[in-house]
Amino acid sequence: MTEIDLDQYYFKPEEEVICGELVPPITESHDFDYDNYPSVVERYYKKYYYFRNNDIAEAHTLLNHSNGICLVGLADTHIAVKKGIKSITFDVGGVDRSKNQVSGKGKRGAMQLQATTCLAIVTCEDDTTYRVASTTQGKLVEVNEDLLSNPKLIGQDGDGYIAVVLPKLEKCQQQLELLSNEEEYQAKLKEHTESNKIV
Repeated sequence: MTEIDLDQYYFKPEEEVICGELVPPITESHDFDYDNYPSVVERYYKKYYYFRNNDIAEAHTLLNHSNGICLVGLADTHIAVKKGIKSITFDVGGVDRSKNQVSGKGKRGAMQLQATTCLAIVTCEDDTTYRVASTTQGKLVEVNEDLLSNPKLIGQDGDGYIAVVLPKLEKCQQQLELLSNEEEYQAKLKEHTESNKIV
């Protein structure tokens, strides 16, 4: 079998002179700041927070996409994330969320969720357990089964999501208004931190 030389298909910058000046190749002519470029989550999702039992130590995140889809997870400040998560189960008292089967555009067959519905249970390194709430009403589209083999992802935006929930379109905005935005979360976190300082 003949070996193909792939070099011919790669871009090769050529020197170009315009108005008597050497112009650098376009691939080298931008000042793109890769370090500060927003992540996919920052570009396409709006972040909200839910406090289970009204406790900031059990802060959940809800990433809302412009199409209405929501990714539910735990905030990196959640007590379980701070302790270190050893495992996660989607089997919550006789209902296994990972067995959720949906079909079609309308997500027929999806489990119906309330904001306080338990999606999963996480177990920490010290064997304490914490329940993960749905944070919003809607249909369970899927759970993130990758977390079963890699629970350390929990608490990270994006890959660390626990479930995908689809709220009713007509109720989506109303549901989001019940949650805290980033500014409200940071204010509550600051207040919590200051109230727990040792004087």
